[in-house]
Amino acid sequence: MPFPRGIEFQNGVSTLYGLLSKWWARSGRYSFIIKKLHDKYGPVVRIGPNLLDLDLPELVKQIYTTDDRWVKTEFYKNSSSIINGKQTYHIFSTLDPADHARMKRPIAKYFSISHVLDLEPHMNTVIEDLIKHLDKQADPQKPCDLGSWIGFYAWDLITSATFSRRFGYMDAGHDFDGSLAMSDKTADYFGSIGQLPWLDYLLEKNPIVRIGPPNMDNVTRIALESFAARVQGLDPHYDPATPDYLQHFLDTKARHPESVDDGTIMGYLLIRAVFYFCLKHPAEYRRLAAEVRAAGFDAGAPVPYRAARQLPFLDAVVREAMRLHPAVGMVLERYVPAGGLTLPDGRYVPAGTAVGLNPYVVGRNREVWSEDADEFRPSRWLRSDGETETKHKARLQKMNGADLAFGAGARICIGRNIALVEIYKVVATLVNRYDFELQNPDQEWQVAYRWFMAQKGLVTKISLRT
Repeated sequence: MPFPRGIEFQNGVSTLYGLLSKWWARSGRYSFIIKKLHDKYGPVVRIGPNLLDLDLPELVKQIYTTDDRWVKTEFYKNSSSIINGKQTYHIFSTLDPADHARMKRPIAKYFSISHVLDLEPHMNTVIEDLIKHLDKQADPQKPCDLGSWIGFYAWDLITSATFSRRFGYMDAGHDFDGSLAMSDKTADYFGSIGQLPWLDYLLEKNPIVRIGPPNMDNVTRIALESFAARVQGLDPHYDPATPDYLQHFLDTKARHPESVDDGTIMGYLLIRAVFYFCLKHPAEYRRLAAEVRAAGFDAGAPVPYRAARQLPFLDAVVREAMRLHPAVGMVLERYVPAGGLTLPDGRYVPAGTAVGLNPYVVGRNREVWSEDADEFRPSRWLRSDGETETKHKARLQKMNGADLAFGAGARICIGRNIALVEIYKVVATLVNRYDFELQNPDQEWQVAYRWFMAQKGLVTKISLRT
């Protein structure tokens, strides 16, 4: 395998790489461990025989470009599916840039911000339902697992936006069929098996006996029922005046609405992060609440996205939470193209080497975010006292250039606008209606530092705003 000149292998014997990286991913400490390795060894850490993890934000635009030269690695292949005995790739898992462009072309417009806002009526009805359920939890003497309710909301939104019907997790008040837990296990499988991609052919894609990850039976059932009813014109849930993604995909003969799922899942992980970091820093939460409430929104209705997006401190809070807690916590791998890669310090990386940046690591780069990069400080996104407009724009441009919350370049998450709309709407709506505080302010929540950085422990006290 290519061995870059002058770059020391930092994690032991190369033949043990796959098992070691798989253990890191399975342990739930992957992102944390990689960050510690960078702290010890610097911006270039070889975490495999052919994989370099780079903490070099200046390379974001070069590696995650809009041209076809920097191709995804085999890490992504295990998120493909077996359909009629054939391995089938979708917009996320395909490695071929031409295939990606072909899949994206007919559906890209439906993920633009203007088309996503056509779904705002779906979001509003689901948010109204969330409010109804949180009103019942609004007792400052009783703990409320806000993180779980945000998850229930998001999964009900997935089917509302895609099929114009709900899973029903908010009404049940729990993961009644295990789909949420199975989704977490599936994401864990993807991140872990991606370290040894050939294992996927022995496990999930085994033609004799399939061995995991778990099936999403209820999700599949709803998808098949909705598809069959829609094509026959017998879908009782569909209103042509309120479009959904199933209809968009039928109209374009496209497949794979998992793009909607990914955007929504990333959205609820980031909503949790916003509330956790704000509530761990009460002064920031009070400033956010003051700004939202001063805008004069109806406390009984969902806040419109465009109005929420105009609030500067809300925007700063969301950006800061995404920086410290991106939804994805593993390296975004690409192959170095022909001609190789010259690093900023002059070292050369041969073509065919896998390289990438980790959103969790880059989000803590001190050259970009200053010496308090590990701290939650939303005001870093705002113009500071005495700072000229020119300096602020330059600083903001540098921070935006290091933002990998949704990836970057041609393979940026197609569902990012769905995630952003729901983040701004939900945070503004809940802060406008309720007062929150952590049940145990001194207790840290639990984070699984894997592919999706899933969390547990966002337990709060809720009271209706007085």
